[in-house]
Amino acid sequence: MLKKSLLYIFAAMTLVACSSDDNEEGFSTNANANSTKQCAEYGGLEFPRLNSDTKNNVVLVHKSNGILNYCVEWDMQKKSQRWSCYKMYKSIMASNVDRFDVTNNNPNPNKYPYQYPLDPILGTKYPWSVGNGDGYYHKVYKYDHGHICPSADRLMSFEQNYQTFYLTNMQPQKNGFNAKVWANMEKKVRDWAKSNNYKFCDTMYVCKGGTIDNKSQIAGTINGHIIPKYFFMAILISKKQSSGNVKYDAMAFWIEHKNCTDNNNALKKYVITIDELEKKTGIDFFCNLPDGIEKEVESTVNMKLWGFN
Repeated sequence: MLKKSLLYIFAAMTLVACSSDDNEEGFSTNANANSTKQCAEYGGLEFPRLNSDTKNNVVLVHKSNGILNYCVEWDMQKKSQRWSCYKMYKSIMASNVDRFDVTNNNPNPNKYPYQYPLDPILGTKYPWSVGNGDGYYHKVYKYDHGHICPSADRLMSFEQNYQTFYLTNMQPQKNGFNAKVWANMEKKVRDWAKSNNYKFCDTMYVCKGGTIDNKSQIAGTINGHIIPKYFFMAILISKKQSSGNVKYDAMAFWIEHKNCTDNNNALKKYVITIDELEKKTGIDFFCNLPDGIEKEVESTVNMKLWGFN
């Protein structure tokens, strides 16, 4: 009964939250594209193919001031997010505010009492596990709150940044992973998006997460929460050419969840194709691309384009 009620509430909220996005490409249908009948945002290029188990999985769509911020696929049975996806382009990456801090950068402590709040779409009817749902706070359980959609990528407004602290946008990560190699990868992606005054690409489409579906890819659990053994990033860029055509390129990172300080060119060892990432995760990335383009960009990685020697 709880799941039925939650899905009903979510569907009602989706009707309000979901609308067409001005920055979307608007491609026609293809063989493996998501249906957009429930929500127009599902057709965005950043989206992977949605999980077919709709009884246990919901998509959480977060907007700020009418602008799509990021989306999450949440597995209610596993109490874990499978991925967060979002877009990076010049206006949405404006740096107008500082990172939210419940103590030192909080415009309304009564309204924002937690550093890592429950997701309002899920609400308190389906919390993570115990208490306020925060099940792996690093001072108690020695794991960081690992952002999937990074706070540093969302500094256009306070609300946009605050939303990245929802617990549904987190995975438990070792500090020597979260604050080192994972942060270095996130900065690398951010630098690509901003490169040459945002001329490297017109839009970057990102889908990131940790492995929660294959038992061999789960490191363990903590307080009932899955600890992924691997984390991944799937990245697609679009760039309009002088001919008027749009060119696409894609790549992926796949990395084991362990303490590591690799940075810059050392990140090259974690680069794989989207096809390879799909085989490892079972997730169909960038499914809303036309089939011909999807097949082409997912099979190879142009290492020179991404700055790896």
